[in-house]
Amino acid sequence: MAEASPPVGSPPRCLWYRRPGIYEDDKGRTWVMAVLHFLQREAGITVHMLQMAVHPQMLRSQTRAFMSGLPLKWELYPGRKYQGTDSRLWDIVDHGQASAQWPQINSTERLFLTYSSTGDD
Repeated sequence: MAEASPPVGSPPRCLWYRRPGIYEDDKGRTWVMAVLHFLQREAGITVHMLQMAVHPQMLRSQTRAFMSGLPLKWELYPGRKYQGTDSRLWDIVDHGQASAQWPQINSTERLFLTYSSTGDD
């Protein structure tokens, strides 16, 4: 796993689904899904999101099938976790400055979440 990002404060309290690949937080900022992995062996999902401005037409052509395992809303939950609208708990693996991993992208924050069906949900 990559080295943890420099801290940027608390993660967003809520993330709402807006369209495939795009979520919006409680401060009105957009978060773009940069990486989505479905882990067969662990029966889990990992999500890397970047907080950045998004053009209204960006990512319109993405397939909804890729979003099928993701909740419509994540709420911050005690213990560095998010709880989805489906009641599944997602671990916050990292939340920090995005420039550490993706310097070429104009983003201020990154958020790395993981869910495993073998975890303590």
